[in-house]
Amino acid sequence: MGRPSTFVRLSRCNLACIWCDTAYTWRFEGDNRPHRDGLSFERKANQIVLGEEDVAERIAALPPDRLVVTGGEPLLQGAALARMIGALDASRPGMHIEIETNGTVAPHPALDHRVHQYNVSPKLAHSGNPADLALIPERLAAWAAEARAWFKFVIASPEDVEEVRALQQAHAIPGSRIFLMPEGRSSDVIRARSAWLAEICGELGYRFTDRLHIHLWGDTRGT
Repeated sequence: MGRPSTFVRLSRCNLACIWCDTAYTWRFEGDNRPHRDGLSFERKANQIVLGEEDVAERIAALPPDRLVVTGGEPLLQGAALARMIGALDASRPGMHIEIETNGTVAPHPALDHRVHQYNVSPKLAHSGNPADLALIPERLAAWAAEARAWFKFVIASPEDVEEVRALQQAHAIPGSRIFLMPEGRSSDVIRARSAWLAEICGELGYRFTDRLHIHLWGDTRGT
């Protein structure tokens, strides 16, 4: 947290969280999956197609030495990401690479060896996703066994924490690699939930993570 990083945000997602704060990456006109805002977005205005080498050049031109690829669900485009990072290595070798994922998709073999860290955010029941789509047992077990994977669970109520504890036990997820983050798109909501969530993290040995970009810039695109 607080470290300068270059973010690449990819489009499309195989899940649909009702509280998603980047619905403009997947809820295009004609996509009727539920979202609490009820908004849909015009595809051409929100989905930019760039070549892999073009993306690599844009990343290389920026100063941070850390790249975070987020979404949508980035691992849906694993092969293209591998090619993009290969092009990036030609001009910025050794850049630290993180992938943010909902945990339902296995990494592409050509991409996996180049990733330093996976930020895995399985979606709990309050996301509105069916468990058979969002919480795939073999994928959760594989991520739990992957030392590069850190788990971030979005929490809206104390009951959500009980679901986290059940998943931890079922899939042998190390507690030292679990972060809990308050769900919220405003500082007021995040701070109110942080008050009790931070205490729970201390009691259970989990890590607490804030939403720093919301406090700094609000719920705005490009942050």
